[in-house]
Amino acid sequence: MVATHGGGLGNGFRAGLMVVGLAAAMTASAAEYNFAVEPVYGPERAREVYEPLVAYLGTATGHTFKLVVARNYAFYWNDIRKRKDLHLVFDEAHFTDFRIQRYGYVPLVKSSIPTSYSLLTQEDVKEGDVQHFVARSLVTMPAPNLGFALLLEYFPNPMQQPDLRSLATSWRDTVEIVFAGEADATLVPTWLRDQYPNLIPVITTREFPGPAISASPDVPADVRTAVTNALLKLHEDQTLYEVLNEIGVQQFVAANAAEYKGSEQMLKNFYGYKQR
Repeated sequence: MVATHGGGLGNGFRAGLMVVGLAAAMTASAAEYNFAVEPVYGPERAREVYEPLVAYLGTATGHTFKLVVARNYAFYWNDIRKRKDLHLVFDEAHFTDFRIQRYGYVPLVKSSIPTSYSLLTQEDVKEGDVQHFVARSLVTMPAPNLGFALLLEYFPNPMQQPDLRSLATSWRDTVEIVFAGEADATLVPTWLRDQYPNLIPVITTREFPGPAISASPDVPADVRTAVTNALLKLHEDQTLYEVLNEIGVQQFVAANAAEYKGSEQMLKNFYGYKQR
């Protein structure tokens, strides 16, 4: 009787352990991963644009993803340096490299289109004549956006710069500001330039690798693999064509850290950047 009773307790104990173990496994598999995006849209519009992408990843991988939208570039830059819970991020080359070098992020995929920026105007300006806009109004997204950083390369002298305005909440907003006559020119991603053939391109900057989706070291390898595989075939889903078009991506291709190395130097002139 004692032996039988002891055996019964043993079986019950083992069953309890199995239940606890199963619950723990389910909790691990249901872990939520934050997905942060560069604030090239205001918060409300960003959710409209990126929620379908996040939903796609959840369906394709079986994991749960939460979209994280910063209020603006100042908050985003602060989050890059201080937040430890941004598991997946989608941003331009200089931010990507900064995350790789400082925090061990792993780039998974990138846009197949390299990044460059174009200066557009309604005025009849000679191609390449960027000095035409010294002391003139020029609108772009705020620092430390890559376009803003590239623009400063053309105007290294603080006394010989445009009247830079960076209150727009999206790249398309900057174009509308020019159309409304509230600014003389705008600097926008080159992928957007061809959508406005009635604006005159003055310059196109040098290229960087396309914006990348990277994973923090806290993301398990199997989750990184699942996310990568899902993103590499994203362009095959016709229901998400508008999502890709809105963020200027034709398709995602494999990315590696080496191609971004050195891009973080574009941040060196901005507050908060420290040389290592």
